[in-house]
Amino acid sequence: MAVNPYKKYQEQSITTMTQGELLNVLYETCTKRINTAIIAIEEKKYDVANENIQKAKNIIRHLDETLDKNYEISGSLSALYDFFIYQLTTANIKKNVEMLREVAPMIEELGKTFKEADKIARRKRA
Repeated sequence: MAVNPYKKYQEQSITTMTQGELLNVLYETCTKRINTAIIAIEEKKYDVANENIQKAKNIIRHLDETLDKNYEISGSLSALYDFFIYQLTTANIKKNVEMLREVAPMIEELGKTFKEADKIARRKRA
């Protein structure tokens, strides 16, 4: 079977990312999935919406499962991730775009916060 060079490049890119870069990609992808789900619900493409919401939830679960519990803020982040999962699940069941519109900017802002923290940490290491 032939190996797709783009897929191989993508896999290699992910394995060489720093933790900060990977977090950034996860948050951006999560936000994109939610925005795609919003459009899909508006277009009554519920299977597409479900698929994208499930993938967004998987990202949030991964972020929650990989939290470093040694930091005090981890408990607050875990509670926030639980809220995101609840909102996404409820929005998926009810096909409620407003719930998705509420949570998407929150996830996007959290991603921006981590991105900025990564920049600060890199400057301190340099």
